[in-house]
Amino acid sequence: MYLTTDSESLRVYEALASEVRLQIIDLLYTKEMHIKELASELYLSSAIVSTHVTKLQRAGLVSYKMKRVNGGTYKYCSLSTEYLQIKLSRSSILKRKFVEVAMPVGQYTDFAASPTCGIATTEKMIGYYDNPTYFLDPERVHAGILWFARGFVEYKLPNYLFKDQIVQEIEISMEIGSEAPHINENWPSDIRFTINDKLLGMWTSPGDFGRMRGRLSPDWWHSDVNQYGLMKVLRINANGTFIDGQQISDVTIKDVQWDNTQWTLRISAEDTARGRGGLTLFGRGFGNYDQDIVIRSYYE
Repeated sequence: MYLTTDSESLRVYEALASEVRLQIIDLLYTKEMHIKELASELYLSSAIVSTHVTKLQRAGLVSYKMKRVNGGTYKYCSLSTEYLQIKLSRSSILKRKFVEVAMPVGQYTDFAASPTCGIATTEKMIGYYDNPTYFLDPERVHAGILWFARGFVEYKLPNYLFKDQIVQEIEISMEIGSEAPHINENWPSDIRFTINDKLLGMWTSPGDFGRMRGRLSPDWWHSDVNQYGLMKVLRINANGTFIDGQQISDVTIKDVQWDNTQWTLRISAEDTARGRGGLTLFGRGFGNYDQDIVIRSYYE
């Protein structure tokens, strides 16, 4: 979950400002539990626990489903996210001028994909598992998730800036993770980012997250496959290239031919070693963040 210092993020901070609610989060980290189970563990009434869970739910930290068990109906709760990312931003930063493009994950213009692999919309799989041919299916433009054990996806991005507008920083945000057979949260993958044939750098995804369902996973989505990724923010400016504020290379904005009429973004995972590798991209309707690949060009 991506947080800032705005008022919308305040409900998350308020939800965390309670020892009981932090204990609930700790319990739900181990497994999903219904209200009565949580109440028993915390030695509190079900009514009090339900109030705390509702506050966590409104903050987007907890989700729930009603289940029939042994003739009774129970409210089963689970965590919606395992990670919080906070950007401490000043008002002056928010006033920067930018143009934004939201690129659906399925609107790639080139790809290479090796099994295990697949692609799906929020309604169904496109074709079959582990058949790269379906990455060419016309319905791919509606995809909300794609994954492969080795390969790349490449996107053509329009540059909407006028000639008298000078790019100061390019910001690219996406939900991304590794790809393991079934799921494996300890499955590192070296993921590389390239713009206009210029390698920006590499980020190592820690794993293929699936222990808990993604907050946005469709009801038909199986529980033994990728559920969500991590929100990563890639920035290229005059000082270099950064992911979540940590510098990954010395490539600057001047090195990426930003004045081209279009940009080419490639995201790749080329690991071949057993026990690591792969890439999963989450778009709208999947994972924990309801967004496509978002590209912002800050200019003056």
